Amino acid sequence: MFQKFLIVSLLFVFLISCNSKEKKDKYNHAFYRAVSGSDTATLDISISDKRFYGRYEISYYKTGKDSGDVRGDIKGNTLTGDFHYISNGGSWKRVPLALLKKENKLVLGNGVIGTFMNLPCFIQGTLSFNEPKFVFEEVKKE
Repeated sequence: MFQKFLIVSLLFVFLISCNSKEKKDKYNHAFYRAVSGSDTATLDISISDKRFYGRYEISYYKTGKDSGDVRGDIKGNTLTGDFHYISNGGSWKRVPLALLKKENKLVLGNGVIGTFMNLPCFIQGTLSFNEPKFVFEEVKKE
């Protein structure tokens, strides 16, 4: 009985020591705003070297808003992930999201949406940052 307890204790200590050596990512917080016609979008995100997460809201003039969470990965100057939101007060939806860092701005990408392993994504070769719906500029949050 004592040997089993000793083995379990040593395994527990080993697992804790392995996890404590992991490097924690440092996140920088940023607030972005973009205007397109009468619509306004805000992006309140935390960004590390490899990942991002935060809140995204699109306010449509006189018709409502889409509001929810964003999260994803960063490769080079491109942020790719998804936007999980409540559509205009309706049901939950998830769509792919791609942002290009360009001259201290974030350019919203667009493309043909498909699914891979039951998750939404842009079909390979269709993602474009030409003619974006929104170009986000960083603002100081008040």
